[in-house]
Amino acid sequence: MNLRRHPRLLLASLTTLLTLLLLSPVAAFAAESGADEPALNPSDEFALPDWISINIGGLDLSINKAVFYIFLATALTVGVMIYAARKMASRPTGRLQTVTEMAFGLMRDNITRGNMDTRMAAKWFPFIATLFLFIWFSNMIGYLPLPTNTSHTFDLFGLEVPTFALYAATANISVPLVLAIVVWIAYHVEGIRKHGFFGYIRSWVPAGVEGFMVGPILAIEALSHFVRLISLSLRLFANILAGHLLILFMAGGLVVLLGMGVFGSVVLGISTGTLAVIFFLFEIGLVATLQAFIFSTLTAIYLGGAVAEEH
Repeated sequence: MNLRRHPRLLLASLTTLLTLLLLSPVAAFAAESGADEPALNPSDEFALPDWISINIGGLDLSINKAVFYIFLATALTVGVMIYAARKMASRPTGRLQTVTEMAFGLMRDNITRGNMDTRMAAKWFPFIATLFLFIWFSNMIGYLPLPTNTSHTFDLFGLEVPTFALYAATANISVPLVLAIVVWIAYHVEGIRKHGFFGYIRSWVPAGVEGFMVGPILAIEALSHFVRLISLSLRLFANILAGHLLILFMAGGLVVLLGMGVFGSVVLGISTGTLAVIFFLFEIGLVATLQAFIFSTLTAIYLGGAVAEEH
């Protein structure tokens, strides 16, 4: 049977699979503590215990769930793009090339060229495209239930397997913050290269502002540049984290908070599974892609604005 021709059956199958995967930690917690005393704490899904402890000269380089998701997103970004590049032909020959060309056009024409001149676009397109794809892949794999919750396990043919969980590297504030810092440094460096240090600082003041007002305007503009660090990082972090919390709550957290056991978890979980899938589709189709688009677009805007003749 071809599931593509039966969308309702596909949706029902996805709902059941998604519910069972996300309820695996609920069942494990309930089995450990008893139906009357559920031990699930939704915040445990975001805990980062060390998988491999690495400490070099007081520097903690341990491998944990967040690092694993960063490696996974990086591998997907590099691997998928290399694979797609090798499959390209002078004429579109399949869906892969069509999708790749659409993504390329979005990143080059709408995001990069739409916010800076041709020379700057050619220089910074690889960086902006990589940024967009890394964030997009990080967001997307964050909605795939993976066996990464090592705090709680379940028995699978005699093996202790970590329970399935949702997590995204971008749901950890440190990752969006580091990306924002890289962008922040990059556009300031470009601005200083273009105008010189003092000329770049003077370009923050709009044309026509003179005398006493230069000082307050300059202070406000300087503050706004630091606020960009917060706005870039928090926007991405908060949207992805909120989406994961909603899905976690709908897929099992509500059951445990209400004090139900395994049977109640499955019954209520199946009944809310469709709603969980709706959240999934909304997050994947809009939030995950939109946040990658916004972050990379703001990066292009900041780079283009830093080299503009007027602020």
